[in-house]
Amino acid sequence: MSTTAVRRSLVCTTLLSSLVAGCAVGPNYARPETAKPPQYRFVEDPVQAATLADMPWWQVFDDPALQALIKDAIANNLDLRVAVARLEEARARAGIAKSYLYPQVDGVANYGLRASTGGDDDTDTTNQSGTYGFQMSWELDLFGRLRRQQEAAVAVALATEQSRRGVMVTLVGDVATNYFLLRELDLQLDIARQTLRLNDETVTYFRNRLDGGVSNRLELDRIQANRAETAATIPTIEQQIAVVENAISLLLGRPPGPVVRDALVPGDQLPPPIPPGLPASLLERRPDVVQAEQLLVAANADIGAAKALFYPNISLTGFLGGISGDLTTFLGGGGLAGSVGAGLLQPVFQAGRLRRNLEVFQARYTAAVAEYQKAALNGYREVANSLVSIQKLAEVRVQRQVGVTALQDASELSRARYDSGLASYIEILTADEQLFQQQLLLAQVRGAELRARAELYRALGGGWQQ
Repeated sequence: MSTTAVRRSLVCTTLLSSLVAGCAVGPNYARPETAKPPQYRFVEDPVQAATLADMPWWQVFDDPALQALIKDAIANNLDLRVAVARLEEARARAGIAKSYLYPQVDGVANYGLRASTGGDDDTDTTNQSGTYGFQMSWELDLFGRLRRQQEAAVAVALATEQSRRGVMVTLVGDVATNYFLLRELDLQLDIARQTLRLNDETVTYFRNRLDGGVSNRLELDRIQANRAETAATIPTIEQQIAVVENAISLLLGRPPGPVVRDALVPGDQLPPPIPPGLPASLLERRPDVVQAEQLLVAANADIGAAKALFYPNISLTGFLGGISGDLTTFLGGGGLAGSVGAGLLQPVFQAGRLRRNLEVFQARYTAAVAEYQKAALNGYREVANSLVSIQKLAEVRVQRQVGVTALQDASELSRARYDSGLASYIEILTADEQLFQQQLLLAQVRGAELRARAELYRALGGGWQQ
């Protein structure tokens, strides 16, 4: 066959494949219906399109120490490195799936040597032959199997991208949550140390009274026992601080060590009320929901690819190169050769294998729909939990503050009443114990409020990336 004829055949084949390329069996993806509330629960303000999640994290968490920790975590966290590597792998696999849509061209060279002895003239014969050139193979995607496989691979890559973003969301949320817990523990430690100093003063006061003969050993023993109880809380809180610091160090991808931060003082102002936005936007924003939907897209495309296996598989082959009958000609040049061929493979009897294969992917799609709907409902649940936590913790904080103020006054009054002989040392002991516990509870509530705000921003799928 001449070179012109070979080229003409290839052009005709390309045009034919282009005409039939639009046919792809299997269902096209449509987002399944998912129940969603008209607005988030526990939202008293009118529904707003604006949401806290539109703000980047460095504006929401306006704390230089926390911002530095988050940047360090993004740069060095090991889980994030794994997620990035998996994303690169998924993108490469999507590229591999796309490559099957195009012809495959390979350079080929063959050499053969055949020797024979004997015959009528009793002579030895040696024959050499060789071919060299380019060989093409191309599967015509008439029924969309390859395109469905590429669609599935791209969807998996997009799901992996959302998985990476989900790791980012979790990472920044964990850093912020642990940071606020650390500041809460710092405040508790400061309260414990201040209370211990007050207990030391009380012990000294009653010891002097005992030495002066105006008190008894029972009073001093009870006061010392109360002082020991306060002192025992300090190493416990210090242990908790070290554990949280080690957890943050792991998130930052570094060995356990101290974490630089500012102390949480009672006068700190909490952030203003948070607009959650519209529930419908959660389906487009939360990484886990978007990831579940992309996996659903991939499962839907896999059904199309499985259906395409029932239809004929048509492939084209071609060769263009040289051919020679002996080694010298093979190395120096030879005749031009070319060929074009077509093949068709139609499954006839597979013992139900293709049908079962289709049922496998249909079952996976059904499971993927449920996973997507579950991810959406879980997102609404987490947002609602964060909103009610913020509201109720604020109410608890107000009451805890009232209790602390009242017990501070009671502690001062009990000492004045004891000095004037109107009360026993039991009043001082009780007031000090109750005040210490209420101060610790108030610190816990303040830390929980900050963590609830960080959790809401994470639940809304906020823009964690700079």
